Amino acid sequence: MDVITIEVPELGNRTHLVHDGTHGLVVDPPRDHRPVEIAAEAAGIQIAAVADTHVHNDYLSGALSLARRHGVDYWLSAEERVHFDRTGVRGGDVIRVGALDVTVLDTPGHTLHHQSFLVADAATGSAALLSGGSLLHGTVGRTDLVDPRLARMMGRAQWASARRQGGLPPDTALHPTHGFGSFCAAAAGGDGFHGTLADELRGNPALSTPRDLYVDQLVASFGPVPAHYRRMGALNRAGAGAAPAPSPLPVTENDVHDAIRAGSWVVDVRPRHTFARGHLTGSINIEDSPQLATYAGWLVPWGADLLVIGDSEDDIASAVHDLAQIGVEVRGTHLLGPASTWYDSRDYRVADWAAYRRLSAGALTLDVRLDAEYAVGHLPDSVHVPLHELEGRIPRLPPGRVWVHCKSGFRAAIAASLLARAGRDVVLVTDDWERALEHGLPVRTAA
Repeated sequence: MDVITIEVPELGNRTHLVHDGTHGLVVDPPRDHRPVEIAAEAAGIQIAAVADTHVHNDYLSGALSLARRHGVDYWLSAEERVHFDRTGVRGGDVIRVGALDVTVLDTPGHTLHHQSFLVADAATGSAALLSGGSLLHGTVGRTDLVDPRLARMMGRAQWASARRQGGLPPDTALHPTHGFGSFCAAAAGGDGFHGTLADELRGNPALSTPRDLYVDQLVASFGPVPAHYRRMGALNRAGAGAAPAPSPLPVTENDVHDAIRAGSWVVDVRPRHTFARGHLTGSINIEDSPQLATYAGWLVPWGADLLVIGDSEDDIASAVHDLAQIGVEVRGTHLLGPASTWYDSRDYRVADWAAYRRLSAGALTLDVRLDAEYAVGHLPDSVHVPLHELEGRIPRLPPGRVWVHCKSGFRAAIAASLLARAGRDVVLVTDDWERALEHGLPVRTAA
């Protein structure tokens, strides 16, 4: 038995292809399942079944589409209500995939009907647990996404599920879906690539902390939920990921101007320094990166008219692809020339912590990190507004120049573009937060 792990960095997840050398089971594939098929072809594997551990809250599943393409069964909990045909599976079912035995485990907690798949190879005695959003490396999946009011009840179920999985043979390999950047994972955890249940028994609090205390700690650790998450469950129940994402059309410069005047969102995916030197008034900057889809999905109102612009065809295509994984449709794209003459913005400054120390006296410092990050340490007298809350709070910020920072500069760059769009005088601090202390800046821990 072997497990091929396919990284999905734009979603902060992993997909797994577990196989016997000939036949394989795919677990939790994204909407774009081409990397899975490429991996299967490279390994000489025939996809024999496809499964989702749960109805996902953070991305569109590609499981239904992949199963249909290969004419195989799509497994999903028989208790889930969905609007398409699937093979409903229940805890205790044992299904043969080639030479492998797959046991379905009911592991509620992350969702009401979450399941995990224990794959065993009788010939070698090896086993792998495909745990989805249940037991993760060093943590578990969040329990507040189905309904925040159920977070504690689901937390108790998640603790019990983790204990059930922790009771499996310690040498069982652990392969979760979440925990690598997805907000579906609880706040504290590890990002290990490989691990066993023995590793979790040594280091996962879910397996060493009494239930009620663990649930208290778990629920207290939850941060905000990206806005688009509340849309994903219904879309996945409708099988939305089985439909191809519509291709955006090329648009002209005039189209982009007209779209901005009409209130559309124009996302410029160029690097933050390039955007700061010149951009189209009314556009915002979310540079092409694995985090683009998360923050675009969080900040752009669902269903809003959206255009993507940039100076690289590859970056634009990457952004459109990543947005499609969460069901965000891009109406049009525009490729900027190497030295566009139609920028009409006033540029803004990009600085590091050394420049901040020299030049920021008397100005407003805006920290756009999450609450938990701010609590660990922040600059005295800084104003804290998490990025996802910023647009609505810009009118209430004190007047004058704004120096904006985050942990590394990515989120601060988005914030700077939102501030610039609102007409604020802004300086973008794009430097690692850890370097603030190196430059002698005082850091205060929240009370």
